[in-house]
Amino acid sequence: MGVRMTGKPKLLAGGNPQIPKGDGDAPVQAYIAAMPGWKREVGRRLDVLVERVVPGVRKAVRWNSPFYGMEGQGWFLAVHCFTRYVKLSFFRGASLRPVPPVASKDDKVRYVHIHEDEDINEAQLADWIKQASELPGWTP
Repeated sequence: MGVRMTGKPKLLAGGNPQIPKGDGDAPVQAYIAAMPGWKREVGRRLDVLVERVVPGVRKAVRWNSPFYGMEGQGWFLAVHCFTRYVKLSFFRGASLRPVPPVASKDDKVRYVHIHEDEDINEAQLADWIKQASELPGWTP
């Protein structure tokens, strides 16, 4: 018998949902459903955008974050909730054009921070997602 989760997932620091590690769409949807407040809609819109731009995208939850990748190529994008924003991590972001705006300690990684009431430039995100999906991804 498997372990059944009951109740709502615990929110960790910054309101990040604690979702068990898992592969496929189900754990990602559980994460999105548990995202607090306005962040849930950001997560939903992003997930729909990734699926539209990258047919056959691979999904998983690792380290309490949704990951998106290509089979055999590793991960190209991860999502994480913080108190004031949702962080999108492009693992090969320094290779994207234009380069996403937020730098990382890792010179290959770039971030996008989405804040409440901020207009999301879906065309730019779609372009970055498409570019990122075509690069070799990150493999832990």
